[in-house]
Amino acid sequence: MKIRQEKKEDFFPVEQLTREAFYNVYRPGCTEHFVLHRLRKDRCFVKKLSYVIEEKGRIVAYVAYATGTLALDSGGTCPILLFGPISVLPSFQNQGYGSALIRFTLQKAKQMGYPAVVITGNPAYYRRFGFVSASKHGIFYHGTSRKEESPFFMVKILNTKDARVLKGVYRDPPCYFQDGKNVSSFDRLFPKRRKERRKGQLE
Repeated sequence: MKIRQEKKEDFFPVEQLTREAFYNVYRPGCTEHFVLHRLRKDRCFVKKLSYVIEEKGRIVAYVAYATGTLALDSGGTCPILLFGPISVLPSFQNQGYGSALIRFTLQKAKQMGYPAVVITGNPAYYRRFGFVSASKHGIFYHGTSRKEESPFFMVKILNTKDARVLKGVYRDPPCYFQDGKNVSSFDRLFPKRRKERRKGQLE
């Protein structure tokens, strides 16, 4: 297992990997490869935290990071990290590659001085990396109620001295939200696959 930073020549292969990892998982087809394509061109993209894992010269896993915006209760805003997509080729999933990338890059993020990282995902999976419900730290996702806990919106505090002031409402960068027409156009660059409606999809 070799963990290294993503290079420019990796861009399209990584987009292909991301498409394979997410196709028909959360919805018929997927949007994650297009989100990644747009993210790299956005000012919120954190290039220094863009990493791949290689096995025998083949890229099998990838993670991207960006900065979202936390509107502080005390006034002003604070940039806060999020990661995703995190992608592992289907034949390499459940073998520790995703976990290795997350742990490696979270440590890098801490060394770079970022105060915290947020993620929207499965609590049962992300608790192992130190993520907890963001509401426990007074951080709420934009558009959700402060009266109800949102267990799928989580945070990992990287610098404990910052935890006291990191309270407010968080927004994802706009590039994470895409319309179906643009996704369909981009998807034509890849081998044709059948979109399937499967049990457990979110959309």
